[in-house]
Amino acid sequence: MKKLLQVLMLGCLMVSIPVWAQEVKVDIKEFMFGPKDLTIAAGTKVTWVNDDQIPHTVVETHKVFRSGALDTNDSFSYVFNTPGEFEYFCALHPQMIGKIIVSSAH
Repeated sequence: MKKLLQVLMLGCLMVSIPVWAQEVKVDIKEFMFGPKDLTIAAGTKVTWVNDDQIPHTVVETHKVFRSGALDTNDSFSYVFNTPGEFEYFCALHPQMIGKIIVSSAH
């Protein structure tokens, strides 16, 4: 049994994740996105987490992505597979803005 567990654990360690696959967190706090501007590689998953006490949304200006209302501690994720610039804002508080710049994956 011990030998079987060792083999299973070794097999799990050999599973690889592509080096370009990453995850980035954007905090929503005090009516701001942090970081406000972010440069990432294509294939990166960005997760916005609402750390405020009131709801917020994440809406891309060209409707590429749009979250529902995020209550405290709620999150919204989007994987950026296409290079380009993606500007976004909070539909409930339009003064809250941010930008994701996606470069080609290497």
